Amino acid sequence: MDKEKLIIKAFANPINGDDGAVVDGYCYSKDLFCENVHFKRSWMSLEQIGAKAMLVNISDAIVMNSTPKYVLLGLSLPKDISFDEVKKLQNGLLKEAKKFDIQIIGGDTISDDKINISLTLISKINQKAIYRKGLKKGDLLAFSGKLGDSIKGLKILQNGFFLHSNHRSIRPNLKQKFFYDIAKKIRVSMDISDGLNKDLSRMLAINRLSVTFLKKLNFFELNSAEEYEILFAFDKKYKAYIKNMAKKHRVKLNIFAKTKTGRYKYYGKEHHF
Repeated sequence: MDKEKLIIKAFANPINGDDGAVVDGYCYSKDLFCENVHFKRSWMSLEQIGAKAMLVNISDAIVMNSTPKYVLLGLSLPKDISFDEVKKLQNGLLKEAKKFDIQIIGGDTISDDKINISLTLISKINQKAIYRKGLKKGDLLAFSGKLGDSIKGLKILQNGFFLHSNHRSIRPNLKQKFFYDIAKKIRVSMDISDGLNKDLSRMLAINRLSVTFLKKLNFFELNSAEEYEILFAFDKKYKAYIKNMAKKHRVKLNIFAKTKTGRYKYYGKEHHF
């Protein structure tokens, strides 16, 4: 058992264990966004840091088929950060909150040697919540968009170069309109934050299933983290509908596997500890 599983097991209950917790028609979710873990200040502007912190949290709400409404903000800031720098960080958070019609309703701030952002998102479920659990044998698995650019972008940053402001490593491209349109046909879903290979293993483990791959995926597609594309599954009878919705929203659709009985083995290293 790895440390992440040990922590999750300590707080195990029927509500916990997904991208968000569903209680009384609302979805509650939280993601941390920490300096020197998720970003470096030399890689991104403070406004970009604030914006991405908000977007990665919104991603969790979307894949649970919920609309973000409110957010609580936890913020640690270095003592030497200037008022102007604080305002830039605030602007990134506020601009994305405004785009998604989210209201920041409270939180807490402390002094630290690094910038750490903790957001608790409160979202209204759209008709029905979609979980990671519920996959059935014979379902088709798909992901949205193109995978691999995030890990390539990381290598560019680590080599001392910069990325375009629209690169997904700087600004994730969320596909909420597409997903909300197909949600009624979707069996399970989650966002791809730790790489397709790892996140797929989580989904299959909780459903006690394996897969037959329908197409060959390369190393970058399987292992690129922080992509924030959507991994989802559906009954094969909805394939035409899903493809039409992807075309309508101009979303690249990748139907890559079919579920089967068995156990899916993940051989990569853990991301969190």
